[in-house]
Amino acid sequence: MSDYFIRAKLFKTKKRLGQNFLIDDEVINRIVSEVSCDDTVLEIGPGAGFVTENIVNKAKKVYAVEIDNDAIEALSHIKTNKFHLIHNDILKTNLKDLEDTTFKVVANIPYYITSPILVHLLGEIDEPDNENRKRISEIILMVQWEVAQRLVADKNSPSKQYGLLSILTQFNADVELIQKVGRHSFYPAPKVDSALVRIKINAQPRVKVSNYAFLKRVIKACFATRRKNIKNSLINAGFDKNAVINALSALNLEENTRGETLSIQEFAKLSEELLNNINIKE
Repeated sequence: MSDYFIRAKLFKTKKRLGQNFLIDDEVINRIVSEVSCDDTVLEIGPGAGFVTENIVNKAKKVYAVEIDNDAIEALSHIKTNKFHLIHNDILKTNLKDLEDTTFKVVANIPYYITSPILVHLLGEIDEPDNENRKRISEIILMVQWEVAQRLVADKNSPSKQYGLLSILTQFNADVELIQKVGRHSFYPAPKVDSALVRIKINAQPRVKVSNYAFLKRVIKACFATRRKNIKNSLINAGFDKNAVINALSALNLEENTRGETLSIQEFAKLSEELLNNINIKE
């Protein structure tokens, strides 16, 4: 029986916070291997501190943002000037307020809050100058297996996997599956498997368009009703019918094409062509 397992059993976990503590030595060591002595790390939701105490021994500096009072108390055993514990909600924490530097983010994120945290860290499609993203080099992220599949999915993946979360994550980053992690690597053991994912931030967005807010609107419309084709989806979302038909024709896209079959680059072309047709009409 590992020391992590014994310590985790002594901790009063809270279902409402989605607390499942990683107790697998090999997986913890895999996460720590992603950290170098030059890294300033931001850990989100350190919990009982099993990953934290190992990262502190290796990184240049570690900031840990934790919302749970009991976890804050549990983390008090880490005593070093390299460690800075912030008692706050990560969604209310701006990286520029921590330190003017570039962070490597390490996080074990509950399913129910994955999307909001990724939006907070990466920004939306129409936020090319997001302040948090500017301060992140990469994110080492533990999420449920199903979510990991969505993060790395593209237009060639099963349609249920590729969607808004895929595009949001990949719009300004390269996403890679590091390894699958079984449910028994955690305490309490969740009902599903998890996965470790790397999100490496790029200097520029994957595509350049004239209006990012319009692109976001187009993408959201195309994924809003998966059973509908993009022609009907766009028209139902309020786009001009003739502009939609003309844009699809100009791009040689069949009207019965579905949103989950388009790449980010194809969405960008559709957005530009649709915007051009709307401007011509106006």
